[in-house]
Amino acid sequence: MSPAPPAPAAPESLSVVGIGADGWDGLPPASRQALSAAEVLIGGARQLALLPAECTGERVPWPSPLRPAVPGLLAAYAGRRVCVLASGDPMFYGIGRTLTEVIQEQAATGAAAGGPPAPELRVLPHPSAVSHACARLGWPLEDTEVVTLVGRPAENLLRVLYDGRRVLVLSAGARTPAEVAALLRAHGFGPTRIRVLEQLGGPREKTAEGIAEDWDLPPGDPLNVLALDCRRAPGTEPLSAVPGLPDAAYEHDGQLTKRHVRAATLAALAPAPGELLWDVGGGSGSIAIEWLRAHRGCRAVSVERDPVRAERIGRNARTLGVPGLRVVTGPAPAALAGLPTPDAVFIGGGLTAPGLLAACWAALPAGGRLVANTVTLESEALLADWYRQHGGELVRLAVAHAVPVGGFTGWRQAMPVTQWSAVKPQATSPSPSSPPQETEQP
Repeated sequence: MSPAPPAPAAPESLSVVGIGADGWDGLPPASRQALSAAEVLIGGARQLALLPAECTGERVPWPSPLRPAVPGLLAAYAGRRVCVLASGDPMFYGIGRTLTEVIQEQAATGAAAGGPPAPELRVLPHPSAVSHACARLGWPLEDTEVVTLVGRPAENLLRVLYDGRRVLVLSAGARTPAEVAALLRAHGFGPTRIRVLEQLGGPREKTAEGIAEDWDLPPGDPLNVLALDCRRAPGTEPLSAVPGLPDAAYEHDGQLTKRHVRAATLAALAPAPGELLWDVGGGSGSIAIEWLRAHRGCRAVSVERDPVRAERIGRNARTLGVPGLRVVTGPAPAALAGLPTPDAVFIGGGLTAPGLLAACWAALPAGGRLVANTVTLESEALLADWYRQHGGELVRLAVAHAVPVGGFTGWRQAMPVTQWSAVKPQATSPSPSSPPQETEQP
């Protein structure tokens, strides 16, 4: 067994200080002291420019991309007092999270190698742009949805659009307001009022506003937050916050888990924040997409062998506000190799592929859930066999729709869907090979 790599050297002390558009004047004494005492100051060019000459530490602008550079930067300034600058609250979509993750990784590496402990991170926050915006608007912070578009696709916004909802958007720059207005128009929210709050908390604070459907304001200050009073255009069909979106919400070629069966399937899969789903045989991606829509912390991988369908899954994910869906193109079970361990697996197609069901079951940890749907007798027989072996629930889902029959109305039965769902049990310890020895009684 090879020894663990040596732990990287660490700064003597590491602080992260939140700073606002009001710069040095808006900082409390503790933050000023940390910045003045630092030997190395790391931050964005805009943030470093806010510091006065009395902060004499070496000024180091963040490289791009930022995340991979953090461990090397900390190692480069080992043994020195380092202070990192952040916009507003460092722990709210800020550098504080990245630093915490890096330090935790270094602590684990150091413990394994017997090296020095990682530095303790001291965080000195400043009011966030969200706090400033809610204060200006009179919006209760706890009732306001927040979406960041910094380094993220604008389609992330679509998941939170509901009539009457108040949304704050952390902007990626001066062009974000026009991009958001175009997105709102394209998805039936043209009547939405948009307010652009620039340089919040600073001496150059300014607000501009307009309506998405006739937005024509030129780009302004890149440091801005958008406030959206969401309004749905007449005739736009609302999308539910719970599983079971209308079938028409998806682009598909017929390979789609239909609405009522989809709702029952998601209920059996039981999405929870932070959990990962494998959607095997993605089709149109509806199961993975509605898993992701259940909570912003949910994660999913959709596996689809057909490249045309795989591209369609990506389009559906962007349209329905979850552009982070990972799509893997290839046949299962081969395409499952190397994927992170799932918390739940849905098999919507290809059940009779050799080894597929066994591979999915083996990939699940104890407590993981597996749900499989089928409409064919061959796959139904396979699910019945697995039900006999592993228990769980085997159900038949049947849906009928009212349709015209001459001048009257009757029922048209859809193909029934057989669904097997099961929770993988904890591994049981093997029984002792020999009975325990009897002890002599006094």
